[in-house]
Amino acid sequence: MDEAVRALVQLVDPRLIERGLVKQRVQLRRHVTHAVEHSTLERYATVARGLHGRRCTCLHCSSMAAVQPVQQLSLGKSTEAGFIQFYNSMPEKPSTTVRVFDRNEYFTVHGEDASLAARLVFHTSSAVKQLGSGCQQLPSVALSRMNFESFARELLLVRQYRVEVYRNKGRGVWTVAYKASPGNLQQLEEVLFGGGAITHTAVTLAVRLATQGKQGGRLVGLAYADLNNHVLGVTEFTDSDQLSELQACLVQLGPKECLLVSSDRHSDSGRLRQLLSRCGLLITDRKRTEFSSKDIVQDLNRLLKLETGSSSVGLPQLDMKVAMESLSAVIRYMELLSDEANFSVYRLQTVDTANYMRLDGSAAKALSLNQEPGQPLSTSLTGLLNQCITPPGKRLLPQWLKQPLLDKKSIEERLDLVEALFSDVYLRMSLQSELRHVPDLHRLSRRLASHKASLQDCVKVYQALQRLPNMVSVLKSHESSHDTIVKEVLMSPLSELQAETQKLVELVKTTIDLDLVRHHEFVIRSSFDPGLQELREEMDEVEKKMQMELQKVAEELGLDANKTIRLDSASHLGHFLRVTKKVEKVLRGQRRFSILETRNDGVRFINSQLRSLSEQYRSLRERYNTVQTAIAEEVLAIAGGYAEPLASLSSLLARMDVLVSFSHVSASAPTPYVRPSLTAMGEGNIELKDCRHPCMEQQDDISFISNDVSLIRGEDMFQIITGPNMGGKSTYIRQVGVAVLMAQVGCFVPCSSARVCVVDRILARVGASDSQMKGISTFMAEMLEATAILDTATRNSLVIIDELGRGTSTYDGFGLAWAISHHIAAKVECFGLFATHFHEMTALADTVATVSNRHVTALTTEDALTLLYRVRLGVCDQSFGLHVAQLAKFPPRVVEFARQKAEELETYFSDTPLTKRQCQLGEGDGGEGVMEGENEEVDKFLATVSCLPLAELGEEGAKAKLRELVTELSQSPSPEVKALINSCN
Repeated sequence: MDEAVRALVQLVDPRLIERGLVKQRVQLRRHVTHAVEHSTLERYATVARGLHGRRCTCLHCSSMAAVQPVQQLSLGKSTEAGFIQFYNSMPEKPSTTVRVFDRNEYFTVHGEDASLAARLVFHTSSAVKQLGSGCQQLPSVALSRMNFESFARELLLVRQYRVEVYRNKGRGVWTVAYKASPGNLQQLEEVLFGGGAITHTAVTLAVRLATQGKQGGRLVGLAYADLNNHVLGVTEFTDSDQLSELQACLVQLGPKECLLVSSDRHSDSGRLRQLLSRCGLLITDRKRTEFSSKDIVQDLNRLLKLETGSSSVGLPQLDMKVAMESLSAVIRYMELLSDEANFSVYRLQTVDTANYMRLDGSAAKALSLNQEPGQPLSTSLTGLLNQCITPPGKRLLPQWLKQPLLDKKSIEERLDLVEALFSDVYLRMSLQSELRHVPDLHRLSRRLASHKASLQDCVKVYQALQRLPNMVSVLKSHESSHDTIVKEVLMSPLSELQAETQKLVELVKTTIDLDLVRHHEFVIRSSFDPGLQELREEMDEVEKKMQMELQKVAEELGLDANKTIRLDSASHLGHFLRVTKKVEKVLRGQRRFSILETRNDGVRFINSQLRSLSEQYRSLRERYNTVQTAIAEEVLAIAGGYAEPLASLSSLLARMDVLVSFSHVSASAPTPYVRPSLTAMGEGNIELKDCRHPCMEQQDDISFISNDVSLIRGEDMFQIITGPNMGGKSTYIRQVGVAVLMAQVGCFVPCSSARVCVVDRILARVGASDSQMKGISTFMAEMLEATAILDTATRNSLVIIDELGRGTSTYDGFGLAWAISHHIAAKVECFGLFATHFHEMTALADTVATVSNRHVTALTTEDALTLLYRVRLGVCDQSFGLHVAQLAKFPPRVVEFARQKAEELETYFSDTPLTKRQCQLGEGDGGEGVMEGENEEVDKFLATVSCLPLAELGEEGAKAKLRELVTELSQSPSPEVKALINSCN
């Protein structure tokens, strides 16, 4: 093997090294060695030369993806002219659709799509070639099959494009052969995932807006299709102006694509499109006629799995008229009725968002819920917690994170199971070891049900079922305070499914030759059928005769059998003899031998006796394959009857996998997580001791500073956090939301102890971002998110707000921040955390009893700012903006000028008459702020102060007189007076 490796490394084109595609020969050698071990030497030789070749998809060889050879584009002149004419006559397509043309041996893309392919696949515009000449030139890029697969994955799974693949039907006419979109991957599943697991859940939904009743309420009808789980879902509800209910549905369902009525005249259609764009969904416009529910009953009768003789007419979901229109559009778009494999397999269910915590898009982003492409796994909650092993588990965990539970009993059940796995290391590691050998059973069950499976799929199922006895045994041996629930939820269902699939295990063991599986041969066992056994024996006899002929020829030529002369076979030649080039001289002048081929590995030849035996063997092999194919079809048909229990087994193992993942992450964290103590919704507090952000503490070279959190119902429910930039305010409020979400998902939390009350929703306004392409400024985005909070927050919600009101003038921003905070704290009365740089906001604690102040600590000197990241009681005593500017290496002259300007402004405001200062602190909408004319004592005090002879009293005299007046006023119990005194102090 070492010689082969050395020879192959020498084949590398030096230009690849110069261009940086192969940085080190040592690195290449490691990959080549791996290739040789996998018997892919020839394939890697072509890659090394920069020619077309299929790339190994294992993790070890992923760096070879840098070599992307350019496929040559060659068409005849007449073919070029005809294709250019056809391409120019095609209707205009949306910018998010890419057209690919299948030319059998390779693929091509043209026009704007060619530039996109050159950029994404080859990372250079030089890959774009021109078809035609003169004004008829058409930019084009040719893609090998490997390039096309990579291009399709990038478009569909990352960049939210549609892909249409065309084939030539003759006479220069191209038609769509297959197509896919982010929400409908079924026609390109083999291209995207090959024979491996499906790593993405594709969900397509349709939304229809309607007007409800005479009052003109906004009615939303929603329907979706989940092809992986064979589910059709519908719901119908009235929504607010901000479509907050719809946004919560979008977060929970996690769709990739949304169907809308093209040219919808509903007044809120523009707002709906903005919402879908902000949530990152691909919008697909469909004709109004596709949203017709005229044939919905007939369609559901064919798609749904109903009891014999029953109909879908009586289903309660049919009363949702608008939702049924959306469902009709989904069924037509997904072309579900065109494939008989979809008949009688789907379930129709109502989307019940009331069972789960509601999260809007802002909350999902603030809590780092979703994994961003190209980012490390530890930067998102999904990437951190998703240590699942099985493909169904990897798909289920993100769904659980988007659907935190509200039922305390259900949450406690998950926590019991996680605790059992957390405390029993042997149980956890044993299940992890067994789950590693479980394939994507859900996908395999679909292939069996649709009669698209192969014997290899049956073997994969068999290998997975062989793991069940060990799983049942290790679950049965578990002993703890939770062993009852472990047996009820995991062991008993697993035992039942093991018994239900035992016949399938026996079927595979009896019919398939498992001894040949190690050689990647999936054939029927010859002893299974007498006719097959007879043919096998005849084939073995012929093989013996061919070996005897080999020995005979070797003796005649004076060569060593199986050394210098061998018996080989090829599909186009049959069986033949081969001698090495060193001894090929012995064949010269031998008329009884016929030379077939001369190759680098030697000379292939044959004689009349071997030719006869080869033909005989080929005839027997064809008959054997015919009989074997018929038996295999019967075996696969029987195995297809087990599709339903296999799907149930897949769901159970996926749930087990997620629970194991939760326990594994909780136990292996830098500081292990703890089980939270839960109280029902509307009861108890949120108390987190030594709370940490799970993603932040995973970063290298970071020693995370934990903080205590205490939100006490009726006493300390709304906290205002002040402090310097980068001091940890945002991290502090986010980690509280993350801990509550993790607790309601059923996972341990990153604290030393935790008491959490169930909340019905987490609402967030965090970070500054705009959507200029959608006409939304930073401040407008803030206001939209704040409006959604005010519309949907309840007494049982958790609200986290960071830096609200900075996108406009100081007074406007402060006024909005005060009004919103006051409304949440005094009117909604829910748990809330508000991080701000408006130090005046801390006065809210004097007007609302349940508001308190916190600040992040820091140490300052003339030239340095040391951030301590500790959250303490009280108000931050100063602003640190200039210190942060110094940390950012601002020019000293600019910092000094900023300091002078800040002092001037502070002096100006300190000299401003007090009546103005208090008016600026008022709410202006009848709230509890200090406003002139709201309190007689306040009015009298302000009138007295305004008449003071400031010039005669001087600065010290004015301060003394003011303190005297404040002391007299402090005897009043009025909250307006208290707010005024606090401002004076």
